[in-house]
Amino acid sequence: MNIELVKKFTKDHLKGEKTGHDYYHGQRVANLATKMYLSDYPDAHKDSRIVAIIQTGSYLHDTIDEKICDNPDEVIDEIKELLPKGGFTSLEIEDILFTIQHMSFSANIEHHYQLPLSGQYVQDADRIESLGAIGIARAFTYGGKHGNKIYDPEIKPEKLISHDQYRNHVETTINHFYEKLFDLEDLMNTPAAKKEAHRRTEYMREFVQEFMDEWNV
Repeated sequence: MNIELVKKFTKDHLKGEKTGHDYYHGQRVANLATKMYLSDYPDAHKDSRIVAIIQTGSYLHDTIDEKICDNPDEVIDEIKELLPKGGFTSLEIEDILFTIQHMSFSANIEHHYQLPLSGQYVQDADRIESLGAIGIARAFTYGGKHGNKIYDPEIKPEKLISHDQYRNHVETTINHFYEKLFDLEDLMNTPAAKKEAHRRTEYMREFVQEFMDEWNV
């Protein structure tokens, strides 16, 4: 299974991406998802096919993200051509495609999709990337890119109930912590992810508390 083809595809499609969804994000997701899978399944081999599937989904997931991709369907067609060249079977390709098309937070607001085991580790690792120090950095980078205020006490956090509301409501970056990020810990699928998500969420809560203390000085 040729992961190098997948890495090159991801680099090419995410070249110039500056909102925290770049190639290095995919690389961190792949490394973390693999580490967590091997932690939960210590008898698994690091070169197993499921590890390759996990890494492939990790690298590819943002190449079709609607936030940064103008034509996801076109890229999906390219992925369908790519993966057989990498040595993946039709069933493995089906799992990878289902995962990357149904793993996002926005896709699961109104309906929870049950992902294959490989996809659960990809989804967990991607969500953990939204937590901790890197999560804080990515939140403010994304907010700044999209013209969101850092914080405005007149703009209250909303309860997210639909994809369209999530994409279109007025938010601040600090509100994003309350509307989404603090809730991710409870959405983790796997044992290793639950532990790491809790650690990073606690760090993030301390940051937001410090921010509010400084704001209200």
